[in-house]
Amino acid sequence: MKIGILISGRGSNMQALVKAAAEPDYPAEVAVVISNRPDALGLEYARHVGLPAVTIDHKAYDSREAFERELDRVLRQYGTELICNAGFMRLLTAGFVDAWHDRQINIHPSLLPAYKGLHSHERVLADGVKITGCSVHFVRTAMDAGPIIAQAAVPVLEGDEPGDLAARVLQAEHQLYPHALKLVAEGRARVRDEKVVIDGNDRAAPALFSPLIGARD
Repeated sequence: MKIGILISGRGSNMQALVKAAAEPDYPAEVAVVISNRPDALGLEYARHVGLPAVTIDHKAYDSREAFERELDRVLRQYGTELICNAGFMRLLTAGFVDAWHDRQINIHPSLLPAYKGLHSHERVLADGVKITGCSVHFVRTAMDAGPIIAQAAVPVLEGDEPGDLAARVLQAEHQLYPHALKLVAEGRARVRDEKVVIDGNDRAAPALFSPLIGARD
């Protein structure tokens, strides 16, 4: 499966996907990396490993729709079958989301549907939550909404500052996103009645990844 990765910054989750896709038995390959910010550090990494890296500066377009038409054109130019948002800081219109229905996924640093939007770690700490985590989901028009493919739980430790917690969650994200993409690319994660059904034996494990990383039929 050919994937297009959308980024806005350093693209650490993009790097995790690129490294996973480099494995010979991984069922997805990176077709293109696209950023809406010309200064995104992730573009340098993509070019360094030999991937097409394209800038589509949203500020150069007079409307969201115009920007998204160019985004759509470039994705299709590279044969993209699935979009992976990896720190892509743009809300997409219903027209774009509908055009890529069930063919666009996103990672968010919380256990959705809790703590959607920005500053999730600060809000977790303010609420005294004991377990947080990250989620990969199919994209829908509403922000951080859509059928959940996979999640990982991360403990909140005494004395955590937002940066400490963010770093711990990010480590889990780098494992979870390639795992979730693999499930989608293999056709094992399917949307049914706006919920994701996983084919195979994927019971939760003590590592608190669900579906279980490495589980097979």
